[in-house]
Amino acid sequence: MKQIELSTGTVEYEDTGGDGPTIVLLHGLMMDGSLWDGPIAGLSADHRCIAPTLPFGAHRHAMPADADLSLPGLARLVAEFLDRLDLRDVTLVGNDTGGALVQVIIRDGAARVGRVVLVSCDAFDNFPPGLTGKTLVLTGKLSPWMFGLFMQQMRARIVRRLPIAFGWLTLRGDAATARWMKPVLTQPEIRRDATRMLRAVGADTHLLVEAAEHLPSYRRPALVVWATRDRVMPPEHGRRLTDLFPLGELVEIDDSYTLIPLDQPAELARVIRGFTLGVE
Repeated sequence: MKQIELSTGTVEYEDTGGDGPTIVLLHGLMMDGSLWDGPIAGLSADHRCIAPTLPFGAHRHAMPADADLSLPGLARLVAEFLDRLDLRDVTLVGNDTGGALVQVIIRDGAARVGRVVLVSCDAFDNFPPGLTGKTLVLTGKLSPWMFGLFMQQMRARIVRRLPIAFGWLTLRGDAATARWMKPVLTQPEIRRDATRMLRAVGADTHLLVEAAEHLPSYRRPALVVWATRDRVMPPEHGRRLTDLFPLGELVEIDDSYTLIPLDQPAELARVIRGFTLGVE
């Protein structure tokens, strides 16, 4: 795992290297870059895959107290990340709230992005998304200490599998979700970051409605990948997003909830490879 010092703080990232097309993969709330381990295993032979761990509550390096942890602030962090690594013609991929970040980056110009992939993600008025996202944002109103106390329940698998937690996000990824909980359960400064981030998300619920107005101006290739069994991100949102992109394409994946990188990693890697390289 590499690290880079950005204006917002220290960001860890995986970088497979290589000379193939560059893919940057963004995760959602209370997750880290390991969300993408499965797809990266299928893509790294012919792509350079980069997966940063963003300050979304499962990060391990706390941000400064004055860091902007709103979604627009984190979109600027991703843009700075691309600049600092001098990445060009990037395929920018986002799942869950990572897909919301991609939409905000498109709104802001996406100068280094050559194509985008939205994978079952927040969109339109589904922000924060579903019962899961709304519950999480409500917990962000607690003090960091009370938030940490509340999150202690997530040590139990039976709680992680509830619809208000990860139960409607992934069919098969409980081991990953348990790992993602460790920083917020053990590091007070990460709990501080998480509550600040969640409060910022809750204060800007119309952000993606506004961002969607800019999607028709994105005249580069766009792939929308959606889980047919998604219970948090409505499947009709996948079709609506596809229609907004002038060069949009929709692929639906069976036997998966929102976190397709956990539930169907090999199939997602195949779909992304077909999009970037034009092969099956």
